[in-house]
Amino acid sequence: MNRKYQILLPGWIITVNQAFEILQNTAIVIEQDRIIQLLPAEEIYSLSYYAEAEIFELATHVVMPGLVNAHTHASMSLFRGLGNDLPLMEWLNQHIWPAEGQWVNAQFIRDGLKLAAAEMIQSGTTCFNDMYFYPDVVAHEVQQTGIRAVVGLIVLDFPTVWARDSQEYISKAIAVFDEMKSLPLVTAALAPHAPYTVSDQPLKEVAMYSSELELPVHMHIHETAFEVAEAEKNSGMRPLQRLDQLNLLNPNLVAVHMTELNAFEIERVAEAGVNVVHCPESNLKLASGICPVADLQSNAVNVCLGTDGAASNNDLDMFGEMRTAALLAKGTSGDARACDSRQAIEMATINGAKALGLADETGSIEVSKQADIIALDMSSLNTQPLYDVASQVVYACNSRQVTHVWVAGECLYNDSQFTTIDKDQLCQLVNQWQAKIAPESIT
Repeated sequence: MNRKYQILLPGWIITVNQAFEILQNTAIVIEQDRIIQLLPAEEIYSLSYYAEAEIFELATHVVMPGLVNAHTHASMSLFRGLGNDLPLMEWLNQHIWPAEGQWVNAQFIRDGLKLAAAEMIQSGTTCFNDMYFYPDVVAHEVQQTGIRAVVGLIVLDFPTVWARDSQEYISKAIAVFDEMKSLPLVTAALAPHAPYTVSDQPLKEVAMYSSELELPVHMHIHETAFEVAEAEKNSGMRPLQRLDQLNLLNPNLVAVHMTELNAFEIERVAEAGVNVVHCPESNLKLASGICPVADLQSNAVNVCLGTDGAASNNDLDMFGEMRTAALLAKGTSGDARACDSRQAIEMATINGAKALGLADETGSIEVSKQADIIALDMSSLNTQPLYDVASQVVYACNSRQVTHVWVAGECLYNDSQFTTIDKDQLCQLVNQWQAKIAPESIT
């Protein structure tokens, strides 16, 4: 149980507020799950409750909002390393979908989520947006672990271990949505997999429920040139045009990948208020394409970051995604100013929160927001000297410098030690799955 008050005394605070203020000599006061004060550090000694508070002395640390991973398939962490160095459809058809058919069940989801949550907490992610099977299991495991999540209510046309057809997916989605309401760390999104796996009628229902229930719609869109070409060949329309006709292009849409966009589509996405999730490392590894981040940002599109699943990335490290995203935007646009360090940090924090409908609760360090906070030790050689804190976080820092992680005021990672997860027990669990899935890999 967390103490009533916690006081953080960091060297620097990257607030990610609207002005992107970077503060020094400033204390963060947390009461239960929320930030209640940001005040000059010397003033804390005059607080009546100072003696009762737990004090975190973090003089060599940067404190910033917890990272928001806007696209994951968390439990697929148990498939990490299967079918490496293959294009997307070959990887899916010949490796991932057969493995899912053989191994995915409620226990697989539960154990895979534990592994993913531990990796994300350790690397500074405090909130993730998931799309996978058994969302009911995911939701309850998230609550046990203490991380925050938006759990995708998946919709497909074809049968899987979770449902037989689109109507069963949708009916289960509504039932799980109602069940999630009692879980404070969990919210929901409708998650139709992709335009090529969901037909018009269920997509119309998704659009209707999204509007009525004010739920995000989390969907893979324009992931590869092949996907777009096949859609044009089969329907005469690019996928975004079809989704527009189905009333899905609006601020509730969280469009993942978006590597194949023409100028008209970028303008339309901007006009409609669509959110775009850039997954740079997964897209690069699968040779799927590169999201035109600089063009989207210049059109004021809300662009956020995701890792994708560890089966395709092969990690859930958002610090890697920040750096890769910033460098890719510069290299592809020919503009060294594209996706600067401030924009990269916003993509990994407040922009993800906005896309998921959580910006009033998380994504920045501001009074009254949830205390979703991480601390990075900047005394490492790779982050010295420290001229520009934001620049060092994006271009020089790595996730191993994360020493503390709070979610809703609960310290889940304290001085580089888990507080809610037994790491040794988790490794034993993962080894058992490895022995079942690929016994020949055990040496």
